[in-house]
Amino acid sequence: IRMSGIKGLQGVVRKTVNDELQANIWDPQHMDKIVPSLLFNLQHVEEAESRSPSPLQATEKEKESPTELAERCLRELLGRAAYGNIKNAIKPVLIHLDNHSLWEPKIFATRCFRIIMYSIQPQHSHLVIQQLLGHLDANSKSAATVRAGIVEVLSEAAVIAASGSVGPTVLEVFNTLLRQLRLSIDYALTGSYDCTAGVSTKIIKEHEERMFQEAVIKTIGSFASTLPTYQQSEVMVFIMNKVPLPSSQQSIEAGKAGENRNRLTQIMLLKSLLQVSVGFQCSNMLTALPSAFLDRLLSSALMEDAEIRLFVLEILISFIDRHGNRQKFATISTISDISVLKLKVEKCSRQDTVFMKKHGQQLYRHIYLICKEESNVQAHYEALYSMLMLISIELANEEVVVDLIRLVLAVQEIAQINEDNLTAYNRCALFALGAAYLNLISQLITVPTFCQHIHEVIQMRQKEAPYLLPEDVFVERPRLSKSLDRLGPEVFFWQSKISEVLGGSGYNSDRLSTPYVPQLTDEDRLSKRKSIGETISLQVEVESRNSPEREQRAPAEEITYETLKKAIVDSVAVEEQERERRRQVVEKFQKAPFEEIAAHCGARATLLQSKLNQIFEITIRPPPSPSGTITAAYGQPQNHSIPVYEMKFPDLCVY
Repeated sequence: IRMSGIKGLQGVVRKTVNDELQANIWDPQHMDKIVPSLLFNLQHVEEAESRSPSPLQATEKEKESPTELAERCLRELLGRAAYGNIKNAIKPVLIHLDNHSLWEPKIFATRCFRIIMYSIQPQHSHLVIQQLLGHLDANSKSAATVRAGIVEVLSEAAVIAASGSVGPTVLEVFNTLLRQLRLSIDYALTGSYDCTAGVSTKIIKEHEERMFQEAVIKTIGSFASTLPTYQQSEVMVFIMNKVPLPSSQQSIEAGKAGENRNRLTQIMLLKSLLQVSVGFQCSNMLTALPSAFLDRLLSSALMEDAEIRLFVLEILISFIDRHGNRQKFATISTISDISVLKLKVEKCSRQDTVFMKKHGQQLYRHIYLICKEESNVQAHYEALYSMLMLISIELANEEVVVDLIRLVLAVQEIAQINEDNLTAYNRCALFALGAAYLNLISQLITVPTFCQHIHEVIQMRQKEAPYLLPEDVFVERPRLSKSLDRLGPEVFFWQSKISEVLGGSGYNSDRLSTPYVPQLTDEDRLSKRKSIGETISLQVEVESRNSPEREQRAPAEEITYETLKKAIVDSVAVEEQERERRRQVVEKFQKAPFEEIAAHCGARATLLQSKLNQIFEITIRPPPSPSGTITAAYGQPQNHSIPVYEMKFPDLCVY
């Protein structure tokens, strides 16, 4: 009976779909009957299939099932749908899935929308996406499992649509998903779907909200991976601009609840950004990391929250790693032969060199400051190690290598001096990080004397202080020592020795021997104010790298608060003197007697006249001599002189 009914519907669709004289089959009153009938048959057969032992055992008669016929009829109907009819065809599907609670298992809903997306004309795909987004917003106070089902269906549909035409909905998709992410965070924190009401009508399960959030993040990543590079870049900037930062114009909520909300929002948005950046491939770092985007991302790297810092490092690593070397640095170790890693290394391009000239010091400063954080765990040190190595492989020329070595030696000094009162684990981890990096970089640049020095120090540590090597620190139960302040000089890497051995191989020994100092002090954390301190830079150590005169200079003077204050006061004093001088001149011309002003101006006019007379004497030659030639002061014979009234004087000589 159902088969006959479906065939009847198929006949009606074929006859009336393009016949203007018949009733308009696309009207909601007709669609609301036809579409649910077909969906019911699709759904009914799925239940029958779940009871059947195996689809391979099905007979020919069973294969001619109402499901297949209903699917064929639905595909035919949707394939004939014009631009203006898509909405009327999709709305009954959404209502049917709501009424029968079919979003939660999501298997049937996903199947329905696969049929829809592959049946309609590709240029209409974005209309279906818009319908789903609108439905997600309409269900924003439904259970988390329902919303998660809609999001996953949206993910499937968006990926299919992206291969065709997505239309104007790219940022709309992300805007809706990010809005739902924020709402979910609010629901989980307040325990209520209505943030204004104190009493909740429904019990919100936090783990279900977390599942929904993960589904949204996964959807953001899967959809972004299908977009072209320029759109991926726009999406990442869009997401980054939504991250609440203390330095941004966005309102940061105060109080305990506000802090939790900000923190969760930051984490969820950075997770989303990480999902997008993992699938992002761009050869030009300048376009991949524009200045405004990089500034906001790096300002997140100085947050006190350890999880946020780790996400920022992972995002940067995914941008820098363009040859799939990331996994080769997953564990920190001092391997003796780098060839076993099988690294893919290419020569640094011109764009990468420009990127490092522009942003290198900014990256080094943030790496240095992250190293000083006491809340770092093994994952942070592994990410820092990966980042240092990937910069060395992907973006490094000789200057960058020199700066990275200086940076790592400065990190060793953090652990050695311990002004920040780091724990024994943090200090040992920094020592181990430096050893692992210098071990690999020495093998990459292949300077024998440099390799020898690094190898000697590592061997000495293996004998005297194994707790300064990654093999003892980055394990499940790290073996540490509390007597770190009584270490001998032989277990440290020395800047003087490294600058000497590398200077002999053509590296800039002056720069190598200059200790690394970050451009801005740590007191600027989280504020990122664009002040005179940032403009002048509290460390004038950023030299013009191509200037030989500057390279021969003594190390740059550190500018302190006092010197800045003095410079400002001095400039104010100079301005005051200039203003006073002008006032005196104006006052003199206003109040002095006419004779005094005339005498003053007359003296200046006389002086000017005497100067002009000297010019004329030099320029105007004496009258011609009887012999027809004149002899100049330097004794060379010249032609007859030209009369003064015919001479061409420069404009400056005419009075």
